[in-house]
Amino acid sequence: MADPMDSTRIAATADERIAAILRAASSWATEAPPALTPAIKAVCIRLAEMVADQRHYLAPLPEPQESERRAVLTLVAEQLRRGPVAQELRTHLDALAELELRATGSWSLVASAQTEWVERAIEYLDRACRAIPAEERPDQYWADDVVAGIIASVKGIIGADDLHARIEAQYAGQGRPPVKRDD
Repeated sequence: MADPMDSTRIAATADERIAAILRAASSWATEAPPALTPAIKAVCIRLAEMVADQRHYLAPLPEPQESERRAVLTLVAEQLRRGPVAQELRTHLDALAELELRATGSWSLVASAQTEWVERAIEYLDRACRAIPAEERPDQYWADDVVAGIIASVKGIIGADDLHARIEAQYAGQGRPPVKRDD
Protein backbone atom coordinates (compact mmCIF):
# COMPACT_ATOMS: atom_id res chain seq x y z
CA MET A 1 0.00 0.00 0.00
CA ALA A 2 1.30 3.44 -0.88
CA ASP A 3 2.43 5.74 1.90
CA PRO A 4 0.13 8.69 2.48
CA MET A 5 1.50 11.99 1.28
CA ASP A 6 3.41 14.00 3.85
CA SER A 7 1.46 17.27 4.02
CA THR A 8 4.29 19.01 5.88
CA ARG A 9 6.77 18.14 3.13
CA ILE A 10 4.29 19.16 0.42
CA ALA A 11 3.68 22.51 2.10
CA ALA A 12 7.44 23.05 2.50
CA THR A 13 8.04 22.20 -1.16
CA ALA A 14 5.27 24.58 -2.24
CA ASP A 15 6.77 27.31 -0.05
CA GLU A 16 10.18 26.70 -1.67
CA ARG A 17 8.67 27.00 -5.16
CA ILE A 18 6.86 30.22 -4.21
CA ALA A 19 10.07 31.64 -2.73
CA ALA A 20 11.92 30.75 -5.96
CA ILE A 21 9.19 32.45 -8.01
CA LEU A 22 9.50 35.59 -5.88
CA ARG A 23 13.30 35.52 -6.24
CA ALA A 24 12.90 35.26 -10.02
CA ALA A 25 10.48 38.19 -10.00
CA SER A 26 12.89 40.26 -7.92
CA SER A 27 15.74 39.29 -10.20
CA TRP A 28 13.84 40.41 -13.31
CA ALA A 29 13.03 43.68 -11.55
CA THR A 30 16.63 44.54 -10.61
CA GLU A 31 17.43 46.46 -13.78
CA ALA A 32 14.10 48.29 -13.89
CA PRO A 33 13.29 51.37 -11.84
CA PRO A 34 11.98 50.43 -8.36
CA ALA A 35 8.56 51.87 -9.20
CA LEU A 36 8.11 49.03 -11.72
CA THR A 37 8.94 46.21 -9.28
CA PRO A 38 5.32 45.56 -8.17
CA ALA A 39 4.13 45.36 -11.79
CA ILE A 40 6.92 42.92 -12.68
CA LYS A 41 6.15 40.81 -9.60
CA ALA A 42 2.45 40.77 -10.51
CA VAL A 43 3.18 39.51 -14.03
CA CYS A 44 5.45 36.82 -12.60
CA ILE A 45 2.89 35.77 -9.96
CA ARG A 46 0.06 35.59 -12.50
CA LEU A 47 2.11 33.51 -14.94
CA ALA A 48 3.27 31.16 -12.18
CA GLU A 49 -0.31 30.71 -11.05
CA MET A 50 -1.41 29.86 -14.59
CA VAL A 51 1.48 27.44 -15.17
CA ALA A 52 0.86 25.70 -11.82
CA ASP A 53 -2.79 25.34 -12.81
CA GLN A 54 -1.65 23.43 -15.91
CA ARG A 55 -0.31 20.59 -13.74
CA HIS A 56 -2.65 18.04 -15.36
CA TYR A 57 -0.96 18.62 -18.75
CA LEU A 58 2.53 17.72 -17.53
CA ALA A 59 4.05 14.38 -18.44
CA PRO A 60 3.00 11.97 -15.70
CA LEU A 61 5.48 10.79 -13.12
CA PRO A 62 5.37 7.39 -11.43
CA GLU A 63 3.35 7.27 -8.23
CA PRO A 64 3.69 8.58 -5.56
CA GLN A 65 5.71 11.39 -7.19
CA GLU A 66 2.81 12.31 -9.50
CA SER A 67 0.36 12.74 -6.61
CA GLU A 68 2.92 14.76 -4.69
CA ARG A 69 3.66 17.02 -7.67
CA ARG A 70 -0.05 17.65 -8.21
CA ALA A 71 -0.52 18.43 -4.52
CA VAL A 72 2.46 20.82 -4.53
CA LEU A 73 1.33 22.62 -7.70
CA THR A 74 -2.25 22.86 -6.42
CA LEU A 75 -0.94 24.50 -3.26
CA VAL A 76 1.39 26.79 -5.23
CA ALA A 77 -1.46 27.96 -7.49
CA GLU A 78 -3.76 28.52 -4.51
CA GLN A 79 -1.14 30.48 -2.54
CA LEU A 80 -0.30 32.62 -5.56
CA ARG A 81 -4.00 33.28 -6.09
CA ARG A 82 -5.00 34.05 -2.49
CA GLY A 83 -1.94 34.08 -0.26
CA PRO A 84 -0.01 36.98 1.28
CA VAL A 85 1.83 37.77 -1.95
CA ALA A 86 -1.46 38.09 -3.83
CA GLN A 87 -2.82 40.38 -1.13
CA GLU A 88 0.30 42.55 -1.29
CA LEU A 89 -0.03 42.88 -5.07
CA ARG A 90 -3.85 42.92 -5.22
CA THR A 91 -4.07 46.28 -7.03
CA HIS A 92 -1.68 45.12 -9.71
CA LEU A 93 -3.26 41.68 -10.05
CA ASP A 94 -6.71 43.28 -10.40
CA ALA A 95 -5.36 45.59 -13.10
CA LEU A 96 -3.95 42.57 -14.92
CA ALA A 97 -7.33 40.85 -14.67
CA GLU A 98 -8.93 43.89 -16.29
CA LEU A 99 -6.66 43.32 -19.28
CA GLU A 100 -7.88 39.72 -19.36
CA LEU A 101 -4.43 38.50 -18.53
CA ARG A 102 -5.75 35.56 -16.59
CA ALA A 103 -6.27 32.78 -19.10
CA THR A 104 -8.33 29.62 -18.91
CA GLY A 105 -7.20 26.05 -19.28
CA SER A 106 -6.82 26.67 -22.99
CA TRP A 107 -3.75 28.74 -22.19
CA SER A 108 -1.49 25.71 -22.38
CA LEU A 109 -3.19 24.21 -25.42
CA VAL A 110 -3.91 27.13 -27.70
CA ALA A 111 -0.98 29.06 -29.12
CA SER A 112 -3.14 32.15 -29.72
CA ALA A 113 -4.08 32.25 -26.01
CA GLN A 114 -0.41 32.10 -25.07
CA THR A 115 0.40 34.85 -27.54
CA GLU A 116 -2.44 36.97 -26.18
CA TRP A 117 -1.16 36.49 -22.65
CA VAL A 118 2.31 37.64 -23.68
CA GLU A 119 0.84 40.69 -25.43
CA ARG A 120 -1.27 41.61 -22.37
CA ALA A 121 1.69 41.19 -20.03
CA ILE A 122 3.85 43.44 -22.22
CA GLU A 123 1.02 45.96 -22.48
CA TYR A 124 0.61 46.00 -18.70
CA LEU A 125 4.32 46.56 -18.10
CA ASP A 126 4.43 49.25 -20.80
CA ARG A 127 1.54 51.06 -19.08
CA ALA A 128 3.35 50.87 -15.75
CA CYS A 129 6.45 52.26 -17.46
CA ARG A 130 4.54 55.22 -18.88
CA ALA A 131 3.42 56.10 -15.35
CA ILE A 132 6.96 56.91 -14.22
CA PRO A 133 9.03 59.95 -15.24
CA ALA A 134 10.47 59.71 -18.76
CA GLU A 135 14.07 59.97 -17.57
CA GLU A 136 13.62 56.85 -15.37
CA ARG A 137 12.06 54.65 -18.05
CA PRO A 138 13.96 51.66 -19.41
CA ASP A 139 14.43 51.17 -23.15
CA GLN A 140 11.37 50.60 -25.31
CA TYR A 141 11.79 46.81 -25.51
CA TRP A 142 12.42 46.15 -21.83
CA ALA A 143 8.92 44.75 -21.25
CA ASP A 144 9.36 42.21 -24.06
CA ASP A 145 12.63 41.03 -22.51
CA VAL A 146 11.20 40.88 -18.98
CA VAL A 147 8.12 38.89 -20.04
CA ALA A 148 10.23 36.41 -22.04
CA GLY A 149 12.56 35.98 -19.08
CA ILE A 150 9.69 35.54 -16.64
CA ILE A 151 8.16 32.85 -18.85
CA ALA A 152 11.42 30.90 -18.99
CA SER A 153 12.06 31.30 -15.26
CA VAL A 154 8.58 30.30 -14.16
CA LYS A 155 8.39 27.25 -16.41
CA GLY A 156 11.74 26.10 -15.05
CA ILE A 157 10.76 26.66 -11.41
CA ILE A 158 7.37 25.00 -11.73
CA GLY A 159 8.89 22.16 -13.73
CA ALA A 160 6.74 22.74 -16.78
CA ASP A 161 9.55 22.56 -19.32
CA ASP A 162 7.98 19.38 -20.65
CA LEU A 163 4.52 20.96 -20.99
CA HIS A 164 4.82 21.69 -24.70
CA ALA A 165 6.26 18.28 -25.52
CA ARG A 166 3.49 16.55 -23.58
CA ILE A 167 0.76 18.50 -25.35
CA GLU A 168 2.32 17.91 -28.74
CA ALA A 169 2.53 14.18 -28.08
CA GLN A 170 -1.03 14.07 -26.76
CA TYR A 171 -2.62 15.85 -29.69
CA ALA A 172 -0.33 14.86 -32.54
CA GLY A 173 -1.45 11.25 -32.66
CA GLN A 174 1.38 9.27 -34.18
CA GLY A 175 3.77 12.17 -33.97
CA ARG A 176 4.48 14.85 -36.50
CA PRO A 177 3.26 14.25 -40.03
CA PRO A 178 6.04 13.27 -42.42
CA VAL A 179 7.63 16.09 -44.33
CA LYS A 180 7.32 15.73 -48.10
CA ARG A 181 10.67 15.96 -49.78
CA ASP A 182 11.23 17.31 -53.24
CA ASP A 183 13.90 14.84 -54.36
